[in-house]
Amino acid sequence: MKHFAITLAALMLCQGIQAQDTGNKISKLDRMESFIADSLDNREEILQTIQNLPNIEIGKGITFRPKNESYEMTLRFRMQNMVGLSFGRDFRLTETEAQIKRLRLRFDGYIFSPKFIYSIQLGFSSYDSGMLPNGNMNIIRDAIVYFMPNSTWNIGFGQTKVKTNRARVNSSSALQFVDRSIVNSEFGGDRDMGFFGEYYYGDYDSFALAAKASVTLGEGRNWNTSSAGAGGFAYTGRLEFYPLGRLHGKGEYIEGDLDWEETPKLMIGLGYTFNNKAQRLQGWKGAAMSNGETRDIASYYADIIMKYKGFAFAADYLGRYTPQSALLSDGRHIYTGSGLNLQASYLFDRKWEVALRNSTMFPDKGIWHLEGYGKWNQSTLGITRYIIGHSLKVQLDVSYNHMTNVTPAMAGYDRWGIRFQLELGL
Repeated sequence: MKHFAITLAALMLCQGIQAQDTGNKISKLDRMESFIADSLDNREEILQTIQNLPNIEIGKGITFRPKNESYEMTLRFRMQNMVGLSFGRDFRLTETEAQIKRLRLRFDGYIFSPKFIYSIQLGFSSYDSGMLPNGNMNIIRDAIVYFMPNSTWNIGFGQTKVKTNRARVNSSSALQFVDRSIVNSEFGGDRDMGFFGEYYYGDYDSFALAAKASVTLGEGRNWNTSSAGAGGFAYTGRLEFYPLGRLHGKGEYIEGDLDWEETPKLMIGLGYTFNNKAQRLQGWKGAAMSNGETRDIASYYADIIMKYKGFAFAADYLGRYTPQSALLSDGRHIYTGSGLNLQASYLFDRKWEVALRNSTMFPDKGIWHLEGYGKWNQSTLGITRYIIGHSLKVQLDVSYNHMTNVTPAMAGYDRWGIRFQLELGL
């Protein structure tokens, strides 16, 4: 193996010599012989050089690590290019959308010791980096440092996803539809700044569990400060149970059964958040409340995911309530109620996947007239062609929307939607 590596390096050098000196064959041969002789004499040094070259792997980025292993940095990027069409009741085109949905750069690794792990992620598309209601810029998505003494537990400080519900923690790069459901969009968690902790027990072949908790600012990513006496903190806890053992390849947070589980796998997750004196309509997200108003917002989450030999099923039940009035003094309101999301898929030949999703929103009756409907159901058919797993894929989905108890202002809501997306990541 060592001699093969040396020979490969020699051939690469010869190609470079040929490009620089195509007119002198004798000189090329002399240089090649000299290089091979030097390589045999200094093969250990050359092997060390080869071993310390950046490691490049599709889907796992470019990894840099010095000889003394004092740090490690993995560089990744990904993009999602999307086009979408929306249609009204008579299938009349109402909107055309074409955009770079996500364009992100990510750095992960450790410094000084593998026990000190960092994760940085930046978002550059308009979807990712729109200005916040308080005027702050919104490019930073993740910036967190973890202390991980072993694989059982870790603690972190910084900004990252709050571990609320499965669908939100699931990376947008590992979805089996063009985007997350309408239920997650309204009730799911988001990123925030604060302290995080996780504990894991069990393995892949027996009962396992995970406990996750955080105390965060409560206003979402890049909010930075809360006015004195106005904002409180958000307290979040989540438990995950794996009766049949953990899923391979972190499959609990990757949609579709790309790892092709040889035995049935199941995760059951429960979560709860209490956001004290939230200043935004969705707690971590949404517009800012005016006139200095705040609300205590509680959110609850329950989800399951099952996988077995290419088949995957997921169910998510999310909800939100406030012990105070959902109505604000300026006429706006907090969306209280719940939502149910069901989705199932099958992977053919580990390349083509067909998925179905049904998502239903149930707003509290007291806000029907403000939301414009009593119930909103969206059914989606998705087809994905995986070229290199979730790192390179093409997706198409078609959705149909149906609302009940619709107010006149909402009578013209879009019935159909078609979206196409190309995902590429390193």
